[in-house]
Amino acid sequence: MKGGAIFAKSAQGWLPVLFFSLTLFLIQGCGRKEPGAQAASGAKRLQIAVIPKGMTHEFWKAIHAGAVKAARELDVGIIWKGSQKEDDRAQQITVVEDFISRGVDGIVLAPLDDRALCRPVQDAAREKIPVVIIDSGLQGEDYISFVATDNYQGGVIAARRLGELLGGKGKIFLIRYQEGSASTMERERGFYETVTKDFPGLTLLVQDQYAGATTETAYQLAENLLGRFPDVEGIFTPNESSTFGTLRALQESRLAGRVRFVGFDSSPKLVQALKDRHIQGLVLQNPMKMGYMGVTFIVAHLRGETIPKKVDTGVYLATPENMEDPEIHSLLEPDFSQYLEK
Repeated sequence: MKGGAIFAKSAQGWLPVLFFSLTLFLIQGCGRKEPGAQAASGAKRLQIAVIPKGMTHEFWKAIHAGAVKAARELDVGIIWKGSQKEDDRAQQITVVEDFISRGVDGIVLAPLDDRALCRPVQDAAREKIPVVIIDSGLQGEDYISFVATDNYQGGVIAARRLGELLGGKGKIFLIRYQEGSASTMERERGFYETVTKDFPGLTLLVQDQYAGATTETAYQLAENLLGRFPDVEGIFTPNESSTFGTLRALQESRLAGRVRFVGFDSSPKLVQALKDRHIQGLVLQNPMKMGYMGVTFIVAHLRGETIPKKVDTGVYLATPENMEDPEIHSLLEPDFSQYLEK
């Protein structure tokens, strides 16, 4: 059997199942090595760059933890670096170009913009550096695999939850994130198309306003919209920062719990809001799995394995009623303390 990652199809999609040959075992020994350490054989270890959209959100911390987990299991090094702000396309392009210049063995990238990052990924392919795209889509075909949530389906789930909460009737906001972010654009499209098709009794008071890349800009927008439309009955937001900023605005306006609210992603404060019923639904991804599979797929490709071109890592709905179910709880509050320093 060939050393490296062998992929088996299951009901849940493509799952990496890791096998090591006896020869590899004898060379490396059975002790765990930290990412970045030299292999026991003295050979140069693979170095994989992992580039998130940003560095602060809980979502990216979970991506990082998944990448570290894969690096430990596969005995490769990872280098974690991203933009300070999630709207700084120029900085992310610079990060990618720097890793190409350094000659890393592979890149795992969550592109800030589905067009702006095309050229750097083309440059990587030209230098024979494979790229796996995670989280958010990229135009073109210069990457070896795309590992992400079915973001359109996430928007569909959110629309159905909000429609159910409002009994199919009411005035609502669709607050968007930012232009060029393929993942959130797909969530917004899924939400909008489901509302207009399946819930004709829902009236979109707002559908073309962008929260921006930070919690603060989301808060300012939501505060303004709540002032303009005090009769709003339901809100959808498509990512962690827009959800938390809108939550703050609802709480400060004393509307939390009265306005039905469905958001995306998880953090400790959003989990508490779900418990308090200030949020009635959180659409969840599996970011640890995303980071894990991104690194695993790069290594498998470099070791000559065949990997799938596209993988759906799953999408879930957390509500106050099901949040203690084991699967949902593990996604709401993932434990990645063993992989990241506090």
